[in-house]
Amino acid sequence: MFNILTLNKIAKCGTDKFDTAKYTVGDSVENPTGIMVRSAVMHEMEFGADLLAIGRAGAGTNNIPVEKCAEQGIVVFNTPGANANAVKELVLAGLFLASRKVTKAVQWASTLEDTAEMNVAKQVEKGKSNFGGCEITGKTLGIIGLGAIGRKVAFAAKALGMTVVGTDPFLSEAAAKELEGTCKVVATKEEIYAEADYITLHVPCNNDTKGFFNAAVFAQCKDGVKILNFARGELVNDDDLEQAIASGKVSAYVTDFPNAKTVKMDGVVAIPHLGASTEESEDNCAMMAADELIDYIENGNIKNSVNFPNVSADAAKKVCVLHKEGAQLPGTVLATGAKKGFAYTILADGDADAIKAIDGVIRVRVIG
Repeated sequence: MFNILTLNKIAKCGTDKFDTAKYTVGDSVENPTGIMVRSAVMHEMEFGADLLAIGRAGAGTNNIPVEKCAEQGIVVFNTPGANANAVKELVLAGLFLASRKVTKAVQWASTLEDTAEMNVAKQVEKGKSNFGGCEITGKTLGIIGLGAIGRKVAFAAKALGMTVVGTDPFLSEAAAKELEGTCKVVATKEEIYAEADYITLHVPCNNDTKGFFNAAVFAQCKDGVKILNFARGELVNDDDLEQAIASGKVSAYVTDFPNAKTVKMDGVVAIPHLGASTEESEDNCAMMAADELIDYIENGNIKNSVNFPNVSADAAKKVCVLHKEGAQLPGTVLATGAKKGFAYTILADGDADAIKAIDGVIRVRVIG
């Protein structure tokens, strides 16, 4: 029997994928073989020797100690694209919220009451001019990051009458071809800053991107630019943002990642991390994460891992080896790959104990 620990509420359609004859699934199982998680923070957790893999029902893995897991031979999966449509739809809402002072107007309207001097309808007509805005049609949207979400946003924005310009250093030829006629792909972010009336961020948060949207970037943007951040809050320097809003350089900032500073900041629409919070998205992510865990636990195949390469092989017997890149392994190689210094090799045969003793080998599993 394999044990699957759930750290968050996982959609039933996902947990139902685990065959009850092989798996025990729940939030209190001990010695888990796999973990399913959404947003629970795992950085302080200790992982047992039985843990083979973690399935993140979502795209971001900031809540998981990915490097630590790699060192311990624990494969971390995510579910790229499973929540892309849900996030795209909220980004579209963000475009409108940045353009029209809807949130402030609704808050103001909720305070109105009929008085002896003026009823609510008359107060509305008198006060609505305080909440004027602009239309998105004919404006330019800059997209930084043209992954699954960024591309969906591009198609939707184009359909809404916007001019779309985007950049992504990792854009594949196939993805670039898909965007032809919809999005002008440029080589640098600086070209986005110069052109865009709206900028939406769709990049991961890491050492290279944390706080990259700062005073120097704001200075390169058009006056009154509107910024949408449905990727990670840490991408934007909050102190520099506050100054940019005060100066008028940024006319609106819509974020799905509020913090103590931005939630009270004038000019900010703070949404409480609702990007993937749809029934459809939660179902898609749960089912995809379950499939990834099952295929790895039972068959040794890796797909959509963030710390090990995609490697799979169809064979009755496999010796599956997680190792540091460059480790010298004996035997017949069925499939192999490397990623960020770590590698995964599936051998047709071999002595597991002998392989485990090889320098650089982290974990060995025999399947079949």
